[in-house]
Amino acid sequence: MDSRRESAETLRNKCSACFRQYNKMEHLVEHMKVSYHSVHEPKCGACRKHCRSFESLREHLIGPLPKVECARVFSVRGCSICLNIFDSQAAARYHRSACQYSRAAPMPKSGAGGRAVAMACKMVGGGSDGSVDLCARVCLIGEDETVIFQTYVKPTAPVTNYRYEVTGIRPEYLRDAMPLKLVQRRIQEILCNGEPLWKIRPRSYGRARILVGHGVEQDLERLGLEYPTFMIRDTAKYPPLMKTSKLSNTLKYLAQAYLGYDVHTGIQDPYEDCVAAMRLYIRMRTQAHPRDYASGSGEVQNNYPAWRQRELERMSPEELLALSGSDYYCWCLDP
Repeated sequence: MDSRRESAETLRNKCSACFRQYNKMEHLVEHMKVSYHSVHEPKCGACRKHCRSFESLREHLIGPLPKVECARVFSVRGCSICLNIFDSQAAARYHRSACQYSRAAPMPKSGAGGRAVAMACKMVGGGSDGSVDLCARVCLIGEDETVIFQTYVKPTAPVTNYRYEVTGIRPEYLRDAMPLKLVQRRIQEILCNGEPLWKIRPRSYGRARILVGHGVEQDLERLGLEYPTFMIRDTAKYPPLMKTSKLSNTLKYLAQAYLGYDVHTGIQDPYEDCVAAMRLYIRMRTQAHPRDYASGSGEVQNNYPAWRQRELERMSPEELLALSGSDYYCWCLDP
């Protein structure tokens, strides 16, 4: 009887998100304080388990050692790209045809390109050994994948390695290229969209545009530009798309895994990088999460004062999960 009571107690102290079990409720409370589980985490459509990232969910469903029952359901009714599970095999089959993108970008469309802008740069090498990155080409596109701005950039230092096999850039392309100062001014105008840089505020509905890309901060640094961090959506640093909390996936892997086509198969075009990053951003932005949920405030929400400890220990695992907030801003909350 004691063992049954202990088992029931352990079951009551089971996390509703990741299903970890604890001997004492106080241990579960501590777990919820530091785990930052939320409705924005990727979730298994079969068992409803929360995963920290889509990589963890992929391992759970189709990894080397998947959860057997979930893998069985997923093999029949799942999509290997978005990792969703559907009500029927027919629904899953119909969905897959629309979920996978083709490598060829659609024809440019007319009209407004949306609030987000994707940017990608290609670097040539400077310095004695060619290891110093110098921006030599830049491209910006809108949400409709129409080119907003694209140009070669005149390097500010001598080029010692054009990295032609990757960039496709030859010396004659940069001879009469646009000066960096002019490029900076043009990009700043596109991003700020008539709004002064110092007036841009987080989660505002001003005119400034959201900047999307893969490794955007490095591109901005090479261009000598600054832009508010809260207006940047970097597919290399978005927690649900990362390998771990510290390691990023490459754009090539993300495009193959979550868009269904290959990039970087030869000479790399910055337009192709922009399209892949924008498609990943839109896919993450359209996740079906409650839009009134305070994502990104987990550090405040989960920092429960000591005087609430007894109250928290009386709560059910489901109630604790409802109080928990993520420690990153979910892109689904973008306007």
